[in-house]
Amino acid sequence: MSTFALFGAIEMGLIYGLVALGVYLSFRVLQFPDLTVDGSFPLGAAVTAILIVHQVNPWLATLAAMLAGAVAGLVTAWLNLRLRILNLLASILVMIALYSINLRIMGRPNVALLGEQTILTPLQDLALPTYILTPLAFAVAVVVIKCLLDRFLNSELGLALRATGVNPRMAQAHGIRVQFAIFLGMALSNALVALAGALFAQAQGSADVTMGVGTIVVGLAAVIGGEALLNPRTVAWATTACILGSLLYRLVVALALNAGLFGLQAQDLNLVTAVLVALALVLPRLRVKGQA
Repeated sequence: MSTFALFGAIEMGLIYGLVALGVYLSFRVLQFPDLTVDGSFPLGAAVTAILIVHQVNPWLATLAAMLAGAVAGLVTAWLNLRLRILNLLASILVMIALYSINLRIMGRPNVALLGEQTILTPLQDLALPTYILTPLAFAVAVVVIKCLLDRFLNSELGLALRATGVNPRMAQAHGIRVQFAIFLGMALSNALVALAGALFAQAQGSADVTMGVGTIVVGLAAVIGGEALLNPRTVAWATTACILGSLLYRLVVALALNAGLFGLQAQDLNLVTAVLVALALVLPRLRVKGQA
């Protein structure tokens, strides 16, 4: 694998590390099976791309993308909590609706950002190549967000979210506003995913309406794979496992596809993902049997 491909895999791993953190919030903390991320990822890219094309400051465009993702998460929670629609079905409905909404936002299936000012543009004036500087910048951003998320989940409000996920009835009996906690958690989860979409669009130079297909699978692969490796017992280790799992997933995929292992090609990406997720699910059981 070439140096360029290696840094490209690290860059994608860091971006999808934010997706993994969002999936961790919904699936692990809130115990809410959320497929909205397949729509909120391209939503973040679409909002950012169309605003940048219309000469909006890229930092404001990225913030707007996060707000749009948060709204998508709130809609999913609203369908579940207020309209009593099953959480999985509610997220599927929002995901389907977001496909049309993303098309409306962009006005066409894809928007190019070549030649536009993005948050990564200042990196072009530095000494090192952009394919090295971009992953470094993303690494700093991901570490900062991870630390903020750790601090939040260990705060009083974060503990309320965690209690809601573990036992909603007991949480409510202790005075926790369960519905508010779910609304907040879903908003934060999809805001992180939309942020990942915004960064992806700016790093790749375009936004596409189909770019969110399989995002939830990649996020789950990162979460489950990281947990299988680290077996985390604290929030800090759990979020670290999410990022590490995302990086390892991207590196393994890049290595398999670039090396031509077992004759794999680019169209086999989903097959590789399915195998990696299956291994991540089986490894903890094999570890327990080995210890017994």
